[in-house]
This record gives sequence, C-alpha cells and structure tokens, in this order.
Amino acid sequence: MNTGKKTNYKSWPFKEAQRIVKFVGPGGLSNEAVFQTGFGPSGLPHIGTFAEVARTTWVRRAYEKLTGAKTRLIAFSDDLDGLRKVPDNLPKPEMLRQNLGKPLSDIPDPYGCCESFSGHMIGKLKEFLDTFGFDYELRSASQAYRSGEFNEGLKLLLQNVDKILEIILPTLKEENREGWSPFFPACESCNRLYTTRVTGYHPDEFTVDYVCDAPFGEVMGCGHEGTASVLDGGVKVGWKVDWALRWFSYGVNYEMYGKDLIPSAELSYKIVKIMGGAPPCGFFYEMFLDENGEKISKSRGNGVSVEEWLGYAPVESLAYFIFRDPRAAKRLHLDMIPRTVDEYLDNLRRYRDMDEAKRLDSPLWHIHGAGASVPEYGSAINFTMVNNLVSALGNPEAELVRGFMTRYDAEVAKYPDVVDTLVEKGIAYYNDRILPNKKYREPTDAEKGLFGDLKEALGAVGASEMSEKELQSLVFDIAREKDVEPKDLFAAIYQVLLGQERGPRFGTFARLVGVQRVIELIDERGL
Repeated sequence: MNTGKKTNYKSWPFKEAQRIVKFVGPGGLSNEAVFQTGFGPSGLPHIGTFAEVARTTWVRRAYEKLTGAKTRLIAFSDDLDGLRKVPDNLPKPEMLRQNLGKPLSDIPDPYGCCESFSGHMIGKLKEFLDTFGFDYELRSASQAYRSGEFNEGLKLLLQNVDKILEIILPTLKEENREGWSPFFPACESCNRLYTTRVTGYHPDEFTVDYVCDAPFGEVMGCGHEGTASVLDGGVKVGWKVDWALRWFSYGVNYEMYGKDLIPSAELSYKIVKIMGGAPPCGFFYEMFLDENGEKISKSRGNGVSVEEWLGYAPVESLAYFIFRDPRAAKRLHLDMIPRTVDEYLDNLRRYRDMDEAKRLDSPLWHIHGAGASVPEYGSAINFTMVNNLVSALGNPEAELVRGFMTRYDAEVAKYPDVVDTLVEKGIAYYNDRILPNKKYREPTDAEKGLFGDLKEALGAVGASEMSEKELQSLVFDIAREKDVEPKDLFAAIYQVLLGQERGPRFGTFARLVGVQRVIELIDERGL
C-alpha cells in the first residue's frame, strides 16, 4: 500500500486520510478500507445527515488518492429504533401516536407512498445522496438484525454482558442503573422494543427473559412476559452497544460523529474491544445550528432542509458550505445562500489556473468527485449580481436575464451550464425570499430632489457608457454637492428604489441592469 509521502496537504480530508494511514499502522489494511456513516430515520433527513455522508466521502476519496487502496462506504439506517414522540412536521399525527414505541420499519408511512415510516425517510435520504452522485452501500438495522448478519456479534455481547455492564453502568444516572440491560427484546405481544426490560440472561441458549413494563416516551409497556432469542431480530441492542456491534460486524475503519456523541464513541471503543474487534479511526464535528443558534432537529424540522437549499442554489454550493471547517459550528439559514454561492463561484474562477498540487487542496477537488467534474467559470458575474438583476427587472423571464448578463460581461456566454443554473435559482430565490419582503420606503422631500439630480445625471449624454467606477462616483458627487452623507444617499437608493435595507454597490448595479433601467426605476417610484 502506498502510504503517501506528501505531508503538506492543507485540506482537512487529506489530513484525515493521513491520520487513517497512521491509525492502521505500517502494515496497512489487508483488504479494503471500510467507512461508515449512520442515519436515524425518525424524521425527514436534514443537512446534517447529508453532510455526514458528504464529509465521509471526501475523506474516503482523499484516502484512495493517498494510498491507492480500495474502499467502500456503508450508509447505515437504524430503522429498528422506536418512535419516541410524534414529529412536529409530519402528517397523520394520530396514526403515528398509535404506533409510538414501535420500530420505525414497522410503522405505516404517514405520507402513504412507501412501505413504512422508515422506508419513506430512507428513500428521501437516498434521493439526496444520489443527487450528488455519492457511492455507498445502503444498509438497515431491520435487514442486519433479522437476516442474522449481526448474529455473531450478538452472541459475543451476550457472553460478555457482565463486562459491558461494568463499562456502561457507571456512566448512567444512579436511578437508571438498576435493571439496565444492553438488550431490548421485541415484545411478542405489542411489537415494541424499548418498553421491554430484561430479567434474565441465558448465554448458552442465546436467549434472554423479559417483561414489557417499561416507559418509552409517551407509551408504557403492555405487561407481557416472555423469553426471546438474541438472534435473527429477536432483540435490538441499545445505541452505544449497537454502534460497537456495527463496527465489529462490518470491520469499520473510519466513522465521523457529532461532538455531542464523543462520550458514546468512547464507550463503544471499549465495547468493540471486549468483542475482540478493533475500534475505527474517529472524527468528531461541530453541529449545524439554525438562525437562532439552536441545534437542527429532524423531528422539529428547524433549520434549512436539503430540498430548500437546492430550490434556491446549485447542489455544489451546498457541498461547498458543508466542506468548510467541520470543527466549527455553523449557523444555517436561507439568507446565507447568495454569499455561499458567490464564494463557490470565486473558487471556480481560481481553480482553472491552479497546478495539480494546489488543486488537491481546493474544496472543488473534493466536492466534484476528486476533481473529475469541476466546471469552468471565468465570468465576473456572481449570484448576488444575478439576484440584484432579477430584482431590478421585476422577476423577468430567464432569457431576458441572460441577455442583460451577456451585455455586462460577454464572457458569461461561454459557461451556459453554470449560468443557466444561476438564473433559474436566482429567479426562484427572488420569488420566495426577496419579493415577499420588499418594503418600499417613501422618500423625504429632500431625497426626491436627490433622485431628480441622479436621474438627470444618468440621462446626460454618455452616461450609459460610464464605467462602474464612474457610476459609483456619480452618487458621491451628488451627495457632496448637496451636502449629504454618501451613505445616506446609498441607503435611500436601496430602500426607496429597491425596497430592501441593503443592496449592491451602485456602480456595479447600474452597469449590470443598465442606466436606462435605473432611470425607469426612478420613474416607477414617481420621483
């Protein structure tokens, strides 16, 4: 195996790949490297779910580039988890309430289009992952437990249950320690998992005794007593033990997890060693927050969904946002989209002039399939400019927007794929995010005079041929002549002409939409 001699990579996925090389030791891996990411289908997948798969994929590709080794990625869905509460953002709440405590794979789809609750959520996740072309193997808890895929690991867990209890019990609150078990038998009477409580272990028979009398969320066990096999789906193990079971069964070499799961990862490391397996190389990341600074939740549906982002911006911009420092918490709201797209486009402009070494450290190499599909883009037009153009033209047809863009920068015609996406998303962003929030302020009498001066200056012979710099200076000249603060005049242009608190640099805006259109805007406002 090539262990990769280069040590000066700047991008974090390559640094992670180098860490994996050190983690597995000088002998390397005898077979392929296994990467894993997990998903709890208790609600619609959000950007955090998408991000975990994306980031793991980028480390995987960097590892392949560094070592030449074969790899695979397992995307694991815990669809045997019990539904603890009714999510706020799903239909048919009464039906879901009747199924509380049951495995997600055994609950009907509230949308009525898939075979189960979890089937719908997993299908949505697959749509998102396939949109970006990720290469992964989709596995589920229901399949892994019920097919016997986890049987060998479950036998080891039962045979070592005392050692596992010694590790986990001290980490629990004292009131939760008595009667705690890593196993949750499936009640043969009510089909609930987490309402059961183990009352006896039988390692030789691979069975446990149980009583279904525990509370789980809003439900209580049915009171049934019985004996269940730990094999073939007769039980599920709790989260921290389940994680170790997956690592053991699949031979996982690398997994990411949120910062809040560090204690769980540390326990799982100990448990997988008891089973005779090796813990993976782990990496924790900070969480995504909504605009109020609260953690994004599937059940609450706060924050930005993948669907929302893709409605207003190209998928590559979402990947770019996710790529940036995973160890830094990120506030995620729709108003960040234009700036993020602009940063992505700026990276596109610079990428084409980079040599191979610098490209490997560019975010674009990672988010575009190890550099295989990075589009070219050399125009000065960015997404903010497209939004300003659409706003100034009053939600025009796409062809008209492209025409104005070409007049501003003829280079833009060379990049139809990028430009068409920017125009399509720009119009959608305007309709949903800008137009509903437009509030035109009425001008003061003094401002009416200033707008009259601006209209006269723009209507002068030759004004239409002015550069951005000259058009920008025009506003400064009018403000200076009338003894007005330039910032106040610029603010009036945004608030009175464009109906927004902040706006584009006037010179750039006037060149983009055309001097005549600025005059029309002044006329439309009756100034």
